[in-house]
Amino acid sequence: MKNLHGKAILVCGGATGIGAATVRRLCAEGASVGIGDFNIEGAQALAAELKAAGSNVVAWEFDQAQEASINSLVESALAHFGRLDGLFANVADLQTIHVDGDILSNDVAVWERTLRVNLIGTVLLIRAVVPTMLQQGRGAIVLTSSDAAIAGEPERPAYAASKAGINSLCRHVASKWGRDGIRCNVVSPGFVLTEQLDANMPQEMKDWMLKGARSPRHGNSQDIAGAVSFLLSDDGEWVNGQAWRVNGGVSYGN
Repeated sequence: MKNLHGKAILVCGGATGIGAATVRRLCAEGASVGIGDFNIEGAQALAAELKAAGSNVVAWEFDQAQEASINSLVESALAHFGRLDGLFANVADLQTIHVDGDILSNDVAVWERTLRVNLIGTVLLIRAVVPTMLQQGRGAIVLTSSDAAIAGEPERPAYAASKAGINSLCRHVASKWGRDGIRCNVVSPGFVLTEQLDANMPQEMKDWMLKGARSPRHGNSQDIAGAVSFLLSDDGEWVNGQAWRVNGGVSYGN
């Protein structure tokens, strides 16, 4: 199937993991894809592989903590493709999460960095693409959130707050510009056994994680990529302002 044929989509955080799987899926669906990532070597390697297979893919280096870098990325994508039909915002700072303890122990810098990259950076990305989508009369945006946004945990408060903000940001965009043809939705992945995790996680831990799922297997990056691809396609045209929990049935609710 080529449900995204003729569409130009920008994937931010697309060099590895869920982002890379989504780039592959979008290309398979016929889209032209721009990859923005701090890991430019990984992004370029993925783009080269997919271009060799016949896809229209280009990679740019960008830093979601820097507004100028975000604007430059979107400008480069528009100059290259001439339009922008979709955005998958998949960037999160995964360094600060390791020191994201609780509100008594966290340094303010942990909050500032986490919110700057995860939430404010996403705001700036959306602000950069919406004017073009309004001119086009349509556009689809998908944001990556987390079950941490609503679960309530004894640790990772900065990360959880940033993802709760992502969910609210999604609903703001959908309510503000839905009538103008712009859709914005969220995917909240559960535990995803990426290639890196699969190679490094002890089998006992994998077995323990699976006990909480209402599924016979772990999730993988392709599961999330399929959901994102649908939401960016015309098949997802009547889905707007929603937070999809793609987690194997580990948890329910909104």
